[in-house]
Amino acid sequence: MRLRPLQESDLPRVLEIERTSFPAPWSEGLFRSELGREDRFWLVAEDACDIMGYGGIMVVRDEAHLLDIAVEAEHRLSGIARELVWTLAREAVSRGADRMSLEVATSNREALALYTTCGFDIGGHRVGYYPETGDDALILWSGPLGRHVRAIDAARSGQDLVLAIETSCDETAASVMRGGREQLSAVVASQVDFHARFGGVVPEIASRKHAEAVVGVVEEALAEAGIGMNDLHALAVTQGPGLVGALVVGVAYAKGLSLATGLPLVGVNHLEGHIYAARLSDPDLEPPLIALLVSGGHTQIVHVPRWGEYETLGRTLDDAVGEAFDKVAKLLGLGYPGGPVISRLAAQGDPAAIPFPRAMMRSGTLDVSLSGLKTAVIQYVEGERASGRELRIPDIAASFQAAVVEVQVSKTVQAATDHGVSSVVLAGGVASNPALREGLRAALEPLDIRLSVPPLDLCTDNASMIAAAAHDHLAAGRVLGLAADAVPNMRLGA
Repeated sequence: MRLRPLQESDLPRVLEIERTSFPAPWSEGLFRSELGREDRFWLVAEDACDIMGYGGIMVVRDEAHLLDIAVEAEHRLSGIARELVWTLAREAVSRGADRMSLEVATSNREALALYTTCGFDIGGHRVGYYPETGDDALILWSGPLGRHVRAIDAARSGQDLVLAIETSCDETAASVMRGGREQLSAVVASQVDFHARFGGVVPEIASRKHAEAVVGVVEEALAEAGIGMNDLHALAVTQGPGLVGALVVGVAYAKGLSLATGLPLVGVNHLEGHIYAARLSDPDLEPPLIALLVSGGHTQIVHVPRWGEYETLGRTLDDAVGEAFDKVAKLLGLGYPGGPVISRLAAQGDPAAIPFPRAMMRSGTLDVSLSGLKTAVIQYVEGERASGRELRIPDIAASFQAAVVEVQVSKTVQAATDHGVSSVVLAGGVASNPALREGLRAALEPLDIRLSVPPLDLCTDNASMIAAAAHDHLAAGRVLGLAADAVPNMRLGA
């Protein structure tokens, strides 16, 4: 695809797209009146000499107005409209504008989604603005165009400096990254000691501790990177999923920084960040791939056909893997977090000692269920205690872990072979489990499928993975407006 100025000879094709895109299309005369005007600028997007879309702006002093933009139906959702928006913005900046406005019908959800992910916020509402349809109009305004265009151009050249903030659960983290690959700093303030006494994360405590720590963590990340806020091109933040109060602290703080500095803000899905953590430690990793995401709150098998595109193939129907480890550890009086201590004890036990169930192993789907396994462990422990027998905790830990690992490995291998991928990513906090790592490696090696696992410090929640994912979002021109909010139930790929 290439973008070029609109010419008079393009009008028949432009009008064809216009008439199939809007209930009240522009006329040929109106388009002709736009050509040659010094305060106007129009572009077409073409491929193999066929026009796929177009757009135009009006620039008056330091403001630009998006007049019209449309993409042929079969080429929508392919990035053409977004590229038109930012190329028009770049032209507006060159003409001295630093803000852009536009109107969009309230019923045009597709267009509204585009503009809100280009950093536009709703600034007004005009009732009955489109008389032909009776639709109201939303008036949208962009953020500072100069800062946004500069950041996108820097990302596309691999020179962007991004400060990322992660507060989805119980770690307050910040990182500065150059080009999505070069980590200049990584700071994490853990709350695990505060939550250990309660046997799990207490959301209210997590939110309060994030509010106490976030300023200092960000300042330390900037100092460690040896840069100031003015050196940055963009800010990034985990927008979801996670604990709502914890997410709100990070999102609100990042929005405040964005408002104060004019830096564009990129929202990142926490689970996407975990996948990108593997790329940080494995630069040669490329899609298509399968990712097994296992943590305290999430268990999913995801197909990644290309960076930024995700298809969830299977997920837990109840407990996440990390959650199951924590609950079994609590049952056995082993403390919190449960994963590391169960893994350590399992190394001393017999994984075949107790025949715990492998739920949904032959379900025909890639979904998993762990509540039945957890119940089986509870019943076994209660039975042993009722019989007066001493619990063989290493054997219980080893047998429980083996049941979890066998199902996760089986489902992941099935996904990898079904989709014909050559790489599998194991990511998330539970990716640090040695038995799961080795089980996957042993199952994938005979199939000539490579396994990519981040180092331990990138398995747990961190901001470097958020910065890495944000780089690709920024290069694609996906940014947030200041009206954006935390999304605790955010889906991957949604």
